[in-house]
Amino acid sequence: MIKKAIIPAAGYGTRSFPITKVIPKEMFPIGNKPAIHYIVEEAVNSGIEQILIVLSSRKDLIVDYFDYSLELEAFLEKEKKTHLLKGLAIPNVQIHYIRQPYARGLGEAIKLGETFIGNEPFAVLLPDDIVVSDKETALNQLISIYKETKNSVIGIHTVPDECIEKYGIIEGDIVKGNYMNITNIIEKPKVNPPSNLAVIGRYVFTPDIFPLLKNIQPGVGGNIN
Repeated sequence: MIKKAIIPAAGYGTRSFPITKVIPKEMFPIGNKPAIHYIVEEAVNSGIEQILIVLSSRKDLIVDYFDYSLELEAFLEKEKKTHLLKGLAIPNVQIHYIRQPYARGLGEAIKLGETFIGNEPFAVLLPDDIVVSDKETALNQLISIYKETKNSVIGIHTVPDECIEKYGIIEGDIVKGNYMNITNIIEKPKVNPPSNLAVIGRYVFTPDIFPLLKNIQPGVGGNIN
């Protein structure tokens, strides 16, 4: 069973600048909850018991959100509004944090979780992508495929042609049904995209990925992806 997950949350959020200078994009509200709350809920609803959130020094607001506030709880109890705490509580999960000194890509963030993960398969959820499902969660769908194949699994979805250049686009062969053997991922192709299938921010990896990440040379901007 997959019990651990990494949530990378150290990026600068430049597409939403300047508000992200002071408010992490992961804390942008959707309804009355921040985006990252839904990501943690999805992980827990998929059977995850321990989560590592990779942060930068500018993201203490995320830590504060998931931390206990005795002062707030005392106030709500006094005002007979303790029912409001139910919206914040996410049971049956331990949340850990680690600092990423520099935002150098998804691969670098995952590398920081090696000690936390150990020698077991794990999930990665990106807060940029919130997936709504009436049935099983997006992550749980990937976990089901992992149980069958014992291979790393990447979530994908179709995107309109005019949006292809905004995504990592996959190249590969249909194995069966909705399964594909991915042979290449082209980041934001401007011309001749191999498909209209884009990577969505859900992954299941085996621990074999850690040695591979150590051998990847940094790309543009020093990022490891």
